[in-house]
Amino acid sequence: MTVVSLSDTRPPEVLHTAVAARLRTLIVEGRLGPGEKLNERELAARLKVSRTPLREALKLLTAEGLVEHLPNRGAVVAQLDADDVAAAFEVMAGLEGLSGELACARITEAEVDEIRALQYEMLAHHARKDLSGYYRVNAQIHRAINRAARNPVLTETYDRINARIQAFRFRSNFDADKWAVAVREHEAMVVALAARDGAELRAILIAHLNHKRDVVLAQLQSNAAQAKG
Repeated sequence: MTVVSLSDTRPPEVLHTAVAARLRTLIVEGRLGPGEKLNERELAARLKVSRTPLREALKLLTAEGLVEHLPNRGAVVAQLDADDVAAAFEVMAGLEGLSGELACARITEAEVDEIRALQYEMLAHHARKDLSGYYRVNAQIHRAINRAARNPVLTETYDRINARIQAFRFRSNFDADKWAVAVREHEAMVVALAARDGAELRAILIAHLNHKRDVVLAQLQSNAAQAKG
């Protein structure tokens, strides 16, 4: 088992946030799978922290919808069925589209440059087939577009729904061809954003999320068929 050191000497509010971030990554990347029981003793040893910040971190992830508590099982990684996934992606596509449209009207040139720099970094990760690094920067780009919309209600809703489907967005890149399509869509996003073409960016972002939804639902269907077989 890989041990990740998170020092208990950090201030409590910083420590449990750091623990939550590490657990979130483990869940998103599938190293803690859907339905897996979250044993506090084992996780505390794995992250080298006491149970107090771990419990606070689990509360944060429960609020985000990444963790749920089941009778007689305690905390487990949340599971979404195909209908839940389809519904969440449908909402997320609308939120992404609105973010892009508003961002084109409100973004600064400096923010466009920052997103363009992130795009180059993301492409470098893709060239190295570094999916973890790619997804981290990819998520930064989507968040930057959302923040550039300058609508706090939109951002609050975006963050809440996105937290539930991050793991699925990550897994949608497991197929190399679909991953390449996503990269091309990101390149088109930056072009539309730089041109301040809100209608175009909205359409690209909605199509981007719908493509990811389709990949994820196909994966779920394939997994269900294999389990039945």
